[in-house]
Amino acid sequence: MFLSLDGTFWVQLVNFAIFFAILRVVFLRPVGTAIRKRRGYIEGVKNDYDRYSAEVRSLRAEAEAKRAAARREAEEALVKVRAEADRQAAGVAASSADRANAIAGEARATVESELQSARERERDLATALADQLLARALGSAR
Repeated sequence: MFLSLDGTFWVQLVNFAIFFAILRVVFLRPVGTAIRKRRGYIEGVKNDYDRYSAEVRSLRAEAEAKRAAARREAEEALVKVRAEADRQAAGVAASSADRANAIAGEARATVESELQSARERERDLATALADQLLARALGSAR
């Protein structure tokens, strides 16, 4: 017969049980523990990654909101500064125009007074000039 239940069978069976027990204690249990720890570590890393990714998205959205608010504030400040500059430029232009008009008025008045003075002295100057020309003409005729 192929399979007989003699003493070697029972020895082989006990030997296999001892081998399996040693294998379980020395190899299977530490490997299983290592696998569980590794899975725990991987799950922890995955959870950390998910949490940090969500935090990064949140921080990016917050940063974008702050940038948008800063842009709005800068644009508002720029509008105010431009309006103030326009107002000051208009004031300077008006002041300069008034000053230019005053200078032009003074110049007109000076020209008018000099013209009036010249017209008043015109007859005397013409007479003096005529006398000088006559004196030269008479002086050279002699």
